Amino acid sequence: MPLADTYGRVATDLRISLTDRCNLRCTYCMPAEGLPWIPAPELLTDDELLRLVTIGVTRLGIDQIRLTGGEPTLRPGLPGLIERIAALEPRPGISLTTNGLSLRRIAPALASAGLDRVNVSLDTLRRERFEQLTRRDRLDDVLRGLEAAAEAGLTPVKVNAVLMRGVNDDEAADLLDFALDAGYELRFIEQMPLDPQHGWDRAEMVTAEEIRAGILGRHSLEAEPGRGSAPAETFLVDGGPDRVGIIASVTAPFCANCDRVRLTADGQIRDCLFARTESDLRTPLRTGASDEEIAARWVIAMRGKRPGHGINDPSFLQPPRPMSAIGG
Repeated sequence: MPLADTYGRVATDLRISLTDRCNLRCTYCMPAEGLPWIPAPELLTDDELLRLVTIGVTRLGIDQIRLTGGEPTLRPGLPGLIERIAALEPRPGISLTTNGLSLRRIAPALASAGLDRVNVSLDTLRRERFEQLTRRDRLDDVLRGLEAAAEAGLTPVKVNAVLMRGVNDDEAADLLDFALDAGYELRFIEQMPLDPQHGWDRAEMVTAEEIRAGILGRHSLEAEPGRGSAPAETFLVDGGPDRVGIIASVTAPFCANCDRVRLTADGQIRDCLFARTESDLRTPLRTGASDEEIAARWVIAMRGKRPGHGINDPSFLQPPRPMSAIGG
């Protein structure tokens, strides 16, 4: 039975937060001292996580798995978990969103386990800015991690960048040149209201239109048709074949074609990144529910999905959980 909502959308892409912990402290994501972490007993075990993934893949039509965090490479035994997911029939596509710090060390093991590709977050190429943004002097580790991912065959290697007004909004063309030279696929993402301080200000957000303008001074862009359910609008750079994507989550939301569902590290289903409610699968998982019962709960959880995230509505309220606890 499909994970369908009342607006005709069907979720086939499962985003799994493996942990809420992170080894960076990006200013737009969490305070310098970090956040109260989810207590260990509340986190799904590997066996519990695999059971939910198996139900999603074999019974509910999930065909894409994205592992996120926090920082998912902090989860112990990550290669083994990926190997178990890759062994499912039908085999889902498996990708990972990471800050890249650990990729130089573990990219070969992740590839061998069955990981298909990675998305690496990188908002600046300037060392001082990187340290200011992340509160860590680790730019070189990210750059080496990107290289290691490409060498391990985790391609296409995608780079996710968020531009912030007055911080790094002058780096659109530089980031694109870097990605083009290295053979990575760059995706710019509009900054979204998911910070724990709830300090997001729409006026301070760098819009998709501004991102394009920052590129056009150096490159030509030609929009590609046929976006489908993909979050990014893609553009051919200088006539192609190279591409760049811009995810305009705020100014041009793609909610009408959303095919995502999210599972938090503590076993809660979220039908939208900005949902203010969750559906608990951990409790029935731990109290003897059958696979059929869990699948039915999951189906019911998706039926209440709203038509859109509502950021542009005056009544919009940020979700209680920050991005680090929800997963990307």
